[in-house]
Amino acid sequence: MSNLATTHTYRVLISAGETSGDLHASAVIAALKAQLPAQATLEIAGIAGAMMQSQGCVAVRDMADLNVMGILDVLLALPRIRAVERDICAFATEFRPNVVILTDFTSFHLALGRKLRKKGMFVIHYIAPKLWAWGASRLPKLQQSQNALACIFPFEEQWFQSRGIKAKYVGNPSAFSCQGGWSKSELKQRLGLSENTPLLALLPGSRPSELKQHVQLLADVYQRLQQHIPKLAAVATLAPGVAAETLQPLTDVGVQLLQRTAQDYALRADAAVAVSGTATLELALWQTPTVLVYQTSTLNWWIGQRLLKGRCVGLANILLLGDKPSEQAIVPELLQQNCTLDNIEQAVLPLLQGEYAAQTQAFAQIKDLLGENNPAEAVAKICWAEMAS
Repeated sequence: MSNLATTHTYRVLISAGETSGDLHASAVIAALKAQLPAQATLEIAGIAGAMMQSQGCVAVRDMADLNVMGILDVLLALPRIRAVERDICAFATEFRPNVVILTDFTSFHLALGRKLRKKGMFVIHYIAPKLWAWGASRLPKLQQSQNALACIFPFEEQWFQSRGIKAKYVGNPSAFSCQGGWSKSELKQRLGLSENTPLLALLPGSRPSELKQHVQLLADVYQRLQQHIPKLAAVATLAPGVAAETLQPLTDVGVQLLQRTAQDYALRADAAVAVSGTATLELALWQTPTVLVYQTSTLNWWIGQRLLKGRCVGLANILLLGDKPSEQAIVPELLQQNCTLDNIEQAVLPLLQGEYAAQTQAFAQIKDLLGENNPAEAVAKICWAEMAS
């Protein structure tokens, strides 16, 4: 970074397409500003959510225009998505960013990155696409769409490098953010519970399609478990951008809500039922015994089965077991037709009764695998190194 001019204006184009990407991109923006040379200025613009905008990112287009889930939803939204791509490409031509950062949201960003590289721009993909799980055939597109690939799982660095892509493990956002936060007793105190009250965490996802599939199911799970453990309390997470009314089936049966953005947030509960996604990795890092659930449309499930071929889908299981079959999962995975009230009850009840040693012992290995580096700072350093060259 020694060649950076202290009186220069640097421009960064950054993009995210869903809530988790907004969170990760906002952290990168904060790190870029923290590493800004004295007296230099930084202009940041792109496809932005609320958290990115709060860090000073100018929203050329709002991230909400891209936030769709499922094959049918994507097809219906395709004209709008293409309009967003045209707008951001036109803006980039005028803005001339020193660096472009595309955060997660693989399908959209592969196409966008390819177009921006053709304009001579330096493109970083932050959060490498999971091509090792479901899309090795897309490697040529990835090669064309980026100059640097920032990975959040250690094994990805070697996997991509062996296939001709310049990749670097920058640390894992969950491993970094889950180091502190509320203890189990502090969480219960915050919820007005005594320390010996058993607490179940319920995480129904954040995307509209996930919430539609899982909120009522998890409310029914809680009521069923209360028949065995009458004093059982429950808490659910309210993700950014999700209205509290969406979780009303949970609150109607007495589940308390916590804001995901609350300071020191940590769900160190006695057990959890969580929709597949980053939340299941966070729970593992917090040593919370977990059952993973997931339901989707018949079409999405049919496609997913052919891509994943029976392998584990949970991030904790993938880190611990690689590409082994899902029946060997450390965290039980109850997917699609197996995601029933009876099956969830049978999987969660032993955890609430103290039968979780195998999970928590395995979870300790995940912390060692991921380390404690701040990935946002590492991505910012890659950006500043490029701007200094």
